[in-house]
Amino acid sequence: MRFSDYEQLRFERRSNGVLLITLDRPEKYNAADEQMHSELARVWADVSADPETRVAVITGAGKAFSAGGDLDMVRRMVGNYDRVARMLSEMSDMVYNVINCEKPIVSAINGVAVGAGTVVALLADISICALDARIGDGHVKLGVAAGDHAAILWPLLCGMAKARYYLLTGEMITGEEAERLGMVSKAVPRDQVLDEALRVANNLAAGSQLAIRWTKRSLNNWLRMAGPIFDQSAAYEMLCFMGPDVLEGAAAVTQKREPKFPSAQQPT
Repeated sequence: MRFSDYEQLRFERRSNGVLLITLDRPEKYNAADEQMHSELARVWADVSADPETRVAVITGAGKAFSAGGDLDMVRRMVGNYDRVARMLSEMSDMVYNVINCEKPIVSAINGVAVGAGTVVALLADISICALDARIGDGHVKLGVAAGDHAAILWPLLCGMAKARYYLLTGEMITGEEAERLGMVSKAVPRDQVLDEALRVANNLAAGSQLAIRWTKRSLNNWLRMAGPIFDQSAAYEMLCFMGPDVLEGAAAVTQKREPKFPSAQQPT
């Protein structure tokens, strides 16, 4: 794969076929704008086809894994059919390319993981999370339906009752609680996250490659069977970008206040 094709992902080849991928927008807490979102959607197909990579590890530069979608990007999407349609396509590519990637993916969740960042953090085959990291799907607080990965993945990880609670309220959970709920594979102190992820990756890279890859392929059939659930949730999320609530949600996040959604002000 050609690393020069990417602007906001940084690559480092480690020993034994381990490829370290870093979300590299630390000044924005690795929030995904159009460029990063596009790169996250296509990188997994490149990783899958790369003969030099056995295992991919993904982490975030600086203090965060990813703060979700860039709010300026969100505002540019509102009411813009072409942008919304393109985002829907990329969202599908991101989820299905992670699921279909032949190589195992290990996420090193070194800090906050929200929205688009949570897609890769939790869809990874093995997730190593900082105990004090904060993980959440804040779509409803932004005024859009929980699309991305959440509807197909969260019920499998933590059960329907907890998935409903966190996806309907948008509340955040710590890495420690995420491990207890089964949302992540392991939670460790923040300064150990990357080392532990690389240790796991090295073990995978030294293992039977076909056995590991085919085991991943079999397990991910649970997610493939739930594909229609994802497709519907993604379409509902994008449909919300054609309404007024998302602008108020973005404004509330920027101003650090509670949103006053137009849909909640109207009589029912």
